[in-house]
Amino acid sequence: MRAIADHGRLSDAAASLHVTPSALSHRIREAERRLGIPLYVRAHRRLEPTAAAAYLTQTAGTMLDQLGRAEADARRMTGAVKRVVRIATDVYRSYSWFPEFLETVRADLPEVTLQVSSSGSEDATSKVATGVLDLAIAPGDRPDARLDDTYLFDDELVFIAPPGHPLAGREHVSGPDIEGVDFITYTRTPEPDREFARLFRPTNHFPAWVETVELPEAIVDMVAAGVGTSVLSRWAVADAIAQNRVHASRVGTDGITIPWHAFVRPDDTPSAEVAQVLAGFCATRGGLSD
Repeated sequence: MRAIADHGRLSDAAASLHVTPSALSHRIREAERRLGIPLYVRAHRRLEPTAAAAYLTQTAGTMLDQLGRAEADARRMTGAVKRVVRIATDVYRSYSWFPEFLETVRADLPEVTLQVSSSGSEDATSKVATGVLDLAIAPGDRPDARLDDTYLFDDELVFIAPPGHPLAGREHVSGPDIEGVDFITYTRTPEPDREFARLFRPTNHFPAWVETVELPEAIVDMVAAGVGTSVLSRWAVADAIAQNRVHASRVGTDGITIPWHAFVRPDDTPSAEVAQVLAGFCATRGGLSD
């Protein structure tokens, strides 16, 4: 319809579309049949649109212009990229490190682009195994036989308390120190090599669980507001510590250190390459915290 509006003559419109005049006539008749209305009348070898055809042509022109711009934008957005790798961190949603890492990936793997997924912050390794994610940054104490993993860094758990709290500023806190203290956690399921298995249960001293909040970032806000205390990974709360919103202490006299790994599917070469770049990135920076 736009070609007819541009050229007027049926033969000229057909030539611009690289079809025969009879084929274009058939398309017009089919459109009129489906709509149940006439679209054109012949006038001096030209096709004059009816009011309905003029309206449809105007609408089609707008849609075709938008589609053309969208196609051009898509080409610019994609460029030479041949693979999108969807990544997420397990439990935590702290991504202050991501802009710098993205620049590293662009330099080392120009045919790969990264996409941070919001769907991976819970049980990220399982989401990699099922194809929802391509790369999960997760604690290495939860191995998955279905996945390959690349070591990234070691990070300690820290006890965080609001400024002014009786335990704020201590070098370390032990089981008796935490006994009965208001405590916020993101899960009440005991996990291996975490504070429950290595501090609370061995000493038989337990805090007073006041809230279960599944977003660690919200836990930090609640601790900073004086609602309670918590135990989280240092790298994920480093900004809040640096801003003196919360105070951090070692968990137990010896501390609790957890290895973090990048998990990918065994047959996913681009994601494995990103994992290797991430390992080098973490080695240079000492982890993911600034």
